[in-house]
Amino acid sequence: MIVRKIGESMITPLGFSVEENFQAVLGMRSALRHYEHCWNLPFPSYLSLIQDDLLEAAFQEEVELTRLPSPACTRFEKLSLLSAVKAVRQSGVDPKSERVLFVLSSTKGNVSLLSEKTVDMQRITPAHTAQLVADYFGNPNTPITVSNACISGLCAQMEAYRCLQSGQYDAVVVVGADALSPFIVAGFQSLRALSVEQCHPFSDNRKGLNLGEAAAAVVWEAAEDHALDTSWKMMGAAVRNDANHISGPSRTGEGSYRALQAVLQRSGLSDKDLACLNVHGTATLYNDEMEAIAIDRAGLASVPVNALKGYYGHTLGAAGVLEVLLTMCALDHGLVPATRGFEGLGVSVPLQVSAEMMKTTQRTFVKLLSGFGGCNAAAAFTC
Repeated sequence: MIVRKIGESMITPLGFSVEENFQAVLGMRSALRHYEHCWNLPFPSYLSLIQDDLLEAAFQEEVELTRLPSPACTRFEKLSLLSAVKAVRQSGVDPKSERVLFVLSSTKGNVSLLSEKTVDMQRITPAHTAQLVADYFGNPNTPITVSNACISGLCAQMEAYRCLQSGQYDAVVVVGADALSPFIVAGFQSLRALSVEQCHPFSDNRKGLNLGEAAAAVVWEAAEDHALDTSWKMMGAAVRNDANHISGPSRTGEGSYRALQAVLQRSGLSDKDLACLNVHGTATLYNDEMEAIAIDRAGLASVPVNALKGYYGHTLGAAGVLEVLLTMCALDHGLVPATRGFEGLGVSVPLQVSAEMMKTTQRTFVKLLSGFGGCNAAAAFTC
């Protein structure tokens, strides 16, 4: 039994499809823009924001509003629904089937509703939006919600993998989404984690992260193993927690190292099998250093490393889905994406950071993420 990709979608400021986003990355275009006082916040920031008019136009065109309990959806709900609709349509699965499951990854849900005078506390939760998506398709199953900081998108796909391997479902639709708001941006600013310029992953001049909003969806299917199957497949995944600090990663990269080690052992991979490592690469001082140490400890320091935060910023619950799909698309074109913003190695381990787009003939990669609370996740994919 294998778990293969049969559908995908992506909604970002750089485009409303995976291919459109790949072409933007290929051209080294960034969605990050300088805002002096976005939402009247008293500090400047670099953010990646989807234009309201473009999102609304796509939503009106793609989503059947009569299926919704109310047409007045929030930005987060629109992103989640739109990405699910596009991915399900491409996959060809019957979303009404009891053999199909929906999984939503989000770190913030409808937290923007907290600014309203009358707050529907139930609607704020990601679980409410997950049910909204499942109900839209008439799916009979209770959807799964994954909210585990920055690793949510990868955890959601790992949950899909387990559900499919169990034989309980034939297909799982994984949606990763988050919309920015003053609450979210101010929260990261309170941690002094935001950079006042475009981020520089793994660079000696890195000053912090940028934030972005996006949605991405992937449909995974259980299928019989076939030698001629050229679909992208998930080989395995692992989560390891070190609980070092609520917002600070382990200085030794313990959790990330253990997650990488578990994935390599389960999939039978070594450094020579990998086209690249697509990493978190937030451009914060300790995260980049921790990832570098973990990669070196896992014996992968010779593998090309790339991070996509310089194009989109940190897209929170969408990151683990968006970055996996973009890496797949790049490798389909025989390329390893460039790490935009990289300006000279600033970590203690000599990583092979892809400063420019690199050619490759290999079709296997590992995705690595880490997040608040000491959570770490890794997954291997091949084609």
